[in-house]
Amino acid sequence: MSALDGLDAFALSLWLLRIAFLAGLYLFLLGVGRMLLRDLRVASATTPGELGRLVVVGSFEGGPPVGASFPLDAVTTVGRDVNNTIAVDDPFVSTDHAVLTFRGRGWYLEDLQSTNGTYLNGAPVIGVAPLGFGDEVQIGQLRVRLDRPRPVRAA
Repeated sequence: MSALDGLDAFALSLWLLRIAFLAGLYLFLLGVGRMLLRDLRVASATTPGELGRLVVVGSFEGGPPVGASFPLDAVTTVGRDVNNTIAVDDPFVSTDHAVLTFRGRGWYLEDLQSTNGTYLNGAPVIGVAPLGFGDEVQIGQLRVRLDRPRPVRAA
């Protein structure tokens, strides 16, 4: 009978080991799930701030007032067409005039073969030009300055 008792003890310890392994696995998955939920809550609670903004420093008659600000997306198009991110109703602005893109950590300005050109700090933009905070862009008669984003206030 001792052989059966040893087999029963071995089988019992094997079952206890299996149950302990499954309990550990479920605890691990529960911990991962809790971390994911916490990260999702934090991500949904924080509103993504703007990447930058264009502030009007010179405008044409009937255009946006000096001091007006346009928040920028990662890709911001400027032109006369209403489908652009920033629509400018200026006869010197092409339908699709220019695009500002945020790549990595910096801004870039590209003229989209506009009729009157795009100017960065008074120089014509040829191809893609890097853009820094404080730089001035002229599109038609509109002059704007690239500024840092406004600080996000906690609710």
